[in-house]
Amino acid sequence: MKHTLSRRLRRLVTERPYQIVAGSAVALVLATGTGAALAGTGTTPAPTQAATAADPHDDATVAPSREQRAEAAPSPAAASSAAPSSAAPASAAPSPSPSPKPRSATPDPDLTVKKTAPKPPATKILAYDHQAQINGYYCGPAAVRNALSAAGIARTQDALASQLGTTFAGTNSAEDTTRVLNAIVKGKPYKTTMIRGGAATPAQMDQLQADVVAAVTDGRGVVVNVAGTATDTDGRWHSFPGGHYVAVVGYKDSGRLVKIADSADASYPSYWLSTIDLANWAATRGYSA
Repeated sequence: MKHTLSRRLRRLVTERPYQIVAGSAVALVLATGTGAALAGTGTTPAPTQAATAADPHDDATVAPSREQRAEAAPSPAAASSAAPSSAAPASAAPSPSPSPKPRSATPDPDLTVKKTAPKPPATKILAYDHQAQINGYYCGPAAVRNALSAAGIARTQDALASQLGTTFAGTNSAEDTTRVLNAIVKGKPYKTTMIRGGAATPAQMDQLQADVVAAVTDGRGVVVNVAGTATDTDGRWHSFPGGHYVAVVGYKDSGRLVKIADSADASYPSYWLSTIDLANWAATRGYSA
């Protein structure tokens, strides 16, 4: 056999020089006896790359076989149980997060316009039930009674005289008329304003004008304690040196003129007076508004 191989090698070298490398490889295989073993068994060697075993000292990783991959791959049930239940499908696109709602603008308290009370009318006259005083010293009870009637409240002069503490000398002061008015009118809106001295100051005149407008606009009559003499817009004079009480039931010209309900004379129950004259008439006394 060795002689036969030598002859074949010489033929390959002489006839096909490019097959020298292949011939040398075959000679090496036969020299080791591997070729003889394979020839005796009749087994056809597998392709070189499939028959090559992995060298345990080789750093390269051997790819697993199909059966090994099948055994290593987890079952569909195990894969589904391993995945979290809240996981979204891979194909599902993430839903866009809602855009934040714009905050409502908070008004700046410094820029907020404060609501003001409506401007009172230039003229207002209350409907009232006039009654003259029933005796010479009931001017206080009569004035309070006429002022209350403008607010729709009915009282007798005798009942009011008892509350006011009225005697034959009359009713003491505007403090008493304020006390009784507040005891009857809801909310106790009345207050007493005294005008000290023999004549009213411009500030006191303005205050009386503002108080009359506010009370009449609110539907309430004003009670004024006067002393001395005053002349109305018609030129008629009214004199009460010892003191007297009258009711104010209206105004015009924004309060510069006031309507007086006077209980002293049944034939002349009302007249108009300037606020300046009324303030001076109430000097040394006061009023309830």
